[in-house]
Amino acid sequence: MNEISASEFKAKCLAILDEVNKTKKPVRITKRGKVIAELVPPSPPKQRGNWLGCMKGKMEILGDIVSPATDPEEWEVLRD
Repeated sequence: MNEISASEFKAKCLAILDEVNKTKKPVRITKRGKVIAELVPPSPPKQRGNWLGCMKGKMEILGDIVSPATDPEEWEVLRD
């Protein structure tokens, strides 16, 4: 693991970020000889499957899911 001083990191930040991303090797950043941070490459993105149909077989429909839950006569907005 490479170690660089905070002042060097400040001066070369973007180049160091590109290097870490390219080589996938972390870099330790030190200040007065003490490690204050570690710059690590990002973890690989999760592979996403097709979300369409992902819940197939995981639920059961019990009853009517189309009609209203209450009778339309009970709705105040429909009253004359």
